Amino acid sequence: MKSDVEKVCSRCAVCKMAKGKVQPHGLYTPLPIPSQPWTHISMDFVLGLPRTRNGRDSIFVVVDRFSKMAHFIASHKTDDAVSVANLFFREIVRLHGIPQEIVSDRDTKFLGHFWRTLWAKLGTKLAFSTTCHPQTDGQTEVVNRTLSTLLRALVKSNIKSWEECLPHVEFAYNHAKHSATLFSPFEIVYGFNPQSPLDLIPLPLSVKCSLNGKEKAEQVRKIHAKAKENIEKRTKQV
Repeated sequence: MKSDVEKVCSRCAVCKMAKGKVQPHGLYTPLPIPSQPWTHISMDFVLGLPRTRNGRDSIFVVVDRFSKMAHFIASHKTDDAVSVANLFFREIVRLHGIPQEIVSDRDTKFLGHFWRTLWAKLGTKLAFSTTCHPQTDGQTEVVNRTLSTLLRALVKSNIKSWEECLPHVEFAYNHAKHSATLFSPFEIVYGFNPQSPLDLIPLPLSVKCSLNGKEKAEQVRKIHAKAKENIEKRTKQV
């Protein structure tokens, strides 16, 4: 079945048109590896998208540097620092709490007095990528490239429907095994992969089992330790 799946995927016309093989020039700068999810994050914006029916024309991308989990939030290019902060608290802090460090580019939204004062009061450290060197925030740059590829594959004739595809793209990205951690972002953060449409097919699943609290906690600790080890190995290879 594996060879059949590889053959079908290799002949997929949509993938051949949407997915490029050209790698970006230059190496990304590895940052210190966190020890747990959602304490050290990076953020960026994907701009230049066609305006949707709701008037949104950009995507606010927030990535956890440990689990590699990402959230793709539809936004407006004209959003100021106050609007971005409201989005961040509604979509990120509500789910994951206050981060210890935020890495971003030198966008005017992130350099303003309001943004700096807000996070200084909350005790969060702000780090900025060097001007003209986006490789510093390589984590988000890679996610942005993957997001663009997934949107090209899903959005066809009606390019203004990209906002409707975002939830599906985010779920697919966080459900897939990451090349650095060798776990899916869902598995690192929650300890398991949520059900996908394939899981609803009546096939025997030996992975699912009942775990008590102690075993569950131990399983999550092992996943975190293994994920950090895998990231370190991948960083040394680069």
